[in-house]
Amino acid sequence: MDKTAATMIANLEKNTGKSLAEWVSIVRASGLAKHGEIIKFLKTEHGFTHGFANLVAHEARGSAAVHLAETTDLVAEQYQGKEVLRPIYDQLIAAVKGFGADVEIAPKKAYVSLRRNKQFAILQPSTKTRFDLGLNLKGVDPAGPLEAAGSWNSMCTHRIRLEKPEEVSAQVIEWLKQAYEGA
Repeated sequence: MDKTAATMIANLEKNTGKSLAEWVSIVRASGLAKHGEIIKFLKTEHGFTHGFANLVAHEARGSAAVHLAETTDLVAEQYQGKEVLRPIYDQLIAAVKGFGADVEIAPKKAYVSLRRNKQFAILQPSTKTRFDLGLNLKGVDPAGPLEAAGSWNSMCTHRIRLEKPEEVSAQVIEWLKQAYEGA
C-alpha cells in the first residue's frame, strides 16, 4: 500500500470513527452495487467528501486502487519508454500538491486523474515525445498553447501539449490552478 492510501485510510477512521472495513460492511449492507450509487449514498447519508466516498466505494466493489498499488506502480508503467516526459509529470504534481490538501491524485492505466469535488485535470504521456495536460475550464477561450480538447478526451474541455519540462510555464500552472478552483 502506498503512503497516500495509508494516510487516507487512517484519516477515514479518525474523521468518522469507523474503519475502512466497517464502512465497507455498511455499503454492502445497503445493497448498492454501482460505484456512483455508493458515492452518492456516502456523501448524502454520511457526509463524506468525494475522496473518502471514492475510497470506500472502490474497496467495497473490490476495485480499490489501494490494492492495485500493491501489485503495480501505474505511474511508473505509464512512463516506460517515455522517461523523458516524467519530469513534466513531476512538476505538475508538485504544483497541484501546493493547491490544497483536498486534491485526489488517482493513477489509471494510461493517465492520472486529478480530482477535487470532480475531475479537473488529466496528466497523460500520450506519445514518446508528447505529454498532454487535459483541463476542465468551462467558459475559457483557447489561447496560445491552451487549445480546445475537441475529440482528444471527452472528460476535458481543454488540452495543452507539452514536450519539455521548461514548457511548464507559470501560465500553464495558472490554468491548472484555475481548473482546480473550478472543481
